[in-house]
Amino acid sequence: MTVKEKILLSACLAGHHVRYNGTHKSCDSALLQQWQDEGRLVTHCPELAAGLETPRLSAEMLGGQGVDVLNGRAQMVESDGRDVTQPYILAAWLALQTAQHNGCRFAIMTDGSPTCGSQTIYSGAFNGDKVQGEGVAAALLRQHGIEVFSEHQLNALELRLAEVESQPRCRPAAP
Repeated sequence: MTVKEKILLSACLAGHHVRYNGTHKSCDSALLQQWQDEGRLVTHCPELAAGLETPRLSAEMLGGQGVDVLNGRAQMVESDGRDVTQPYILAAWLALQTAQHNGCRFAIMTDGSPTCGSQTIYSGAFNGDKVQGEGVAAALLRQHGIEVFSEHQLNALELRLAEVESQPRCRPAAP
């Protein structure tokens, strides 16, 4: 019997209106629908879990990327300059907790997000420019062995799932 790997999914990609501006970023994909039908997807919004409101001011990282925020070398600030580093660090830890609790080996996170971005994030200048990088939750998930993909990498995740699920699983020895 093949074990179906679980996938943490950013809630805005599932059509939930949880983004900073109260919108969603619904990802209309046959693969996502298939994985939903197979019971693989665990939908989660790190920011809402951490108590951030919707809508809220946009936030970007100053002085680094997600890993730098986690290590205290950079900060997360809202567009009005308010430091919101701690709520975003909590958001990352709650995403990790949800993924681990549900046995997620993979995650599909919203690219560009200061929390979920896995390939790009906003530059920190609040001018709409993006740079290569990852958000705080994507960084923390990766540090704990969860493979993170963006909504633009569903085919790559499909290949990775096929690879992982074709490998035999080790079973614990009987007592």
